[in-house]
Amino acid sequence: MKRITYLMAGLLVAAIATVGCGSDRDPGRVYMPDMAYSRAYESYAQLDSNKFTTNPDKVGGKKIYYNAMPPAGTIKRGELFPYIIAHDTVGYRISAKVENPIAGMTKAGLQEAGRLYNINCAICHDAKGTGQGPVAAKVPGVANLTGDVYKLMTDGTMFYSITYGKNNMGSYASQLDRKQRWEVIKYIRSLQGVDVTMTSDSNTATATTNDSTVKK
Repeated sequence: MKRITYLMAGLLVAAIATVGCGSDRDPGRVYMPDMAYSRAYESYAQLDSNKFTTNPDKVGGKKIYYNAMPPAGTIKRGELFPYIIAHDTVGYRISAKVENPIAGMTKAGLQEAGRLYNINCAICHDAKGTGQGPVAAKVPGVANLTGDVYKLMTDGTMFYSITYGKNNMGSYASQLDRKQRWEVIKYIRSLQGVDVTMTSDSNTATATTNDSTVKK
C-alpha cells in the first residue's frame, strides 16, 4: 500500500513539474499571472493570441504587440487633457465646443509656435496665413486662414482639423503633439490680428520651478 502511495505521489510531482516547466519562450502555467505580468503590455513583446485579447500587428510572421497609445485610463505625462472626440461628422460638430486649454502664451512660446507653423503649415497656407504658399498653386482649395470664415472658426474645430485632417490637408497629429497643435492655433490667431493673451516668462519659470516632475 505504501508503494502505491509513494508511486502516486511521485507521479503527481512529475505531472506538476511537467506542467510548470516550458521553453524559454513559453514558461508554462503561471500562478496568479496578474501579479507577475503587467497589463500594460510592453511594445514589441511577442504575444500569444490565445492568451491576450489585444489584436497585435503581424510583423515578420510573428505576432508583435505595438501600440503608441497609453494604457486605458491613463494620460501621458505632459498632456493637457484626453481628447476623445470621434473622427466623424458628429465629432466635427462637437469639436466647436472644445476650448483651447492654453490661456496665454509667452513671447518665446509664441515665437516657437510660429516656427512650428512655418515648418508644417506655411508651405500651403503661406507664412502670413493667406493660403498662397508654394504648394497652393498645385493643390486646390488651400484655406486662407486670415479670411472671415476661419476667424469665426473656433479653436476646437481648428484643432480637430489639424488632428484628423480636413479635405486635402492630412493629419498633423504625428508631426505636432497636442500642446504644439494648440499653440500653433494661438499663432494663427495672431496672424488673423487677434490679440493673443500674453504671459510673462517669469510666471512660466515660477510654474516650472513649482512642478515636482521637472528634472533638476
